[in-house]
Amino acid sequence: MRIAMISEHASPLAVLGEEDAGGQNTHVAELAAALVGEGHDVRVYTRRDAVDLPDVVDAAAGYQVRHVPAGPAQRVPKDELLPYMGEFGRWMAEQWGDRGWRPDVAHAHFWMSGLATLHAGRRTNTPVVLTYHALGSVKRRHQGARDTSPPGRIGYERALGRAADRVIVQCQDEIGELVRLGVPRSRMALVPSGVNEEMFRPEGPVAPRDPARPRILTVGRMVERKGFQDVIRALPAVPEAECVVVGGPAAELLPADSFARRLGALAESCGVADRVKLVGAVPREEMGTWYRSADVLVAAPWYEPFGLTPLEGMACGVPVIGTNVGGIADTVVDGLTGDLVPPRDPRALGTAIRRLLADRVRRFAYATAALDRIRSRYSWKRCAEQLSAVYATVSTVGRVVPAVA
Repeated sequence: MRIAMISEHASPLAVLGEEDAGGQNTHVAELAAALVGEGHDVRVYTRRDAVDLPDVVDAAAGYQVRHVPAGPAQRVPKDELLPYMGEFGRWMAEQWGDRGWRPDVAHAHFWMSGLATLHAGRRTNTPVVLTYHALGSVKRRHQGARDTSPPGRIGYERALGRAADRVIVQCQDEIGELVRLGVPRSRMALVPSGVNEEMFRPEGPVAPRDPARPRILTVGRMVERKGFQDVIRALPAVPEAECVVVGGPAAELLPADSFARRLGALAESCGVADRVKLVGAVPREEMGTWYRSADVLVAAPWYEPFGLTPLEGMACGVPVIGTNVGGIADTVVDGLTGDLVPPRDPRALGTAIRRLLADRVRRFAYATAALDRIRSRYSWKRCAEQLSAVYATVSTVGRVVPAVA
């Protein structure tokens, strides 16, 4: 089957940790590779954001990346890309309308990709599948006036959910959000994200550490909602442990990063500056060494549409303490593979970390159960197989079949 994957701002070729480069980039790259492994012909469409990018890149994993000329060929914050989605959709419609390659299904990632994909799909009779990755209603609830999304985002998301042939949801929490938004439950299919089990595994090199000092690891982009501040505020309750923060800009750029400076100032004010280490961006292929170096992975976002880092930590055999939000509430089974705490509650977080670090037997039990859960439920192969079934359903009902004389 020919599958078009549309990811307007999140290229699978991007360097993780940069602005607007995070879990969606990884998801698109891994999913495209897994779909190729299932025998599909996959092309990923993403916006051209630099003049020197080639039109087409053949990824080593077997899929093709096409850079779409929509808007200026330069970096544009994702919240400013809406005016270019019509151009994006028209370009794809022209490509698919020719006698060349034409997808059997178009899978859009993020709501703006959904707008462009629906535009192209309706003009070429191509079924459209949509994964939101994040919802404007949730972002508005948590960020309020600081939400920089275009004003009409929530309305667009509601309309897209009703217009797409199928909506792929990644966790139970998202189902409830979309039902409240007015998207019919019958249009949804629950397909959790996966984790690269070759890259993230218990065996392998380990990043250097002081064996006498327990290590807490937390991973993500340098944005407020990831809850790094709460982890630092929890650290006084765990007096012997160090906290390693992986993510954000490259290490040499951290001193100039405003959020990194705020974290440093917070660590000073909490009296834990000597126990907080900001590593900066780490190449994805080296992330396993950092996970394996940790006694516990803490994922403390205020909200999280899915959250890949808990899965990656679990796949490396590391127990996870996570906030009870979004996809983390699905992936981490409280008391079995890790512990769940309320979001934005440093006191509860500190107590959970201290108790888990003091209980070696429980950490081993959590790590063992986490590995079993990853292998049974969260492989990319399983994700690709489930999506292939969805694609087969919409591709047979989504096309106009000529009447038989």
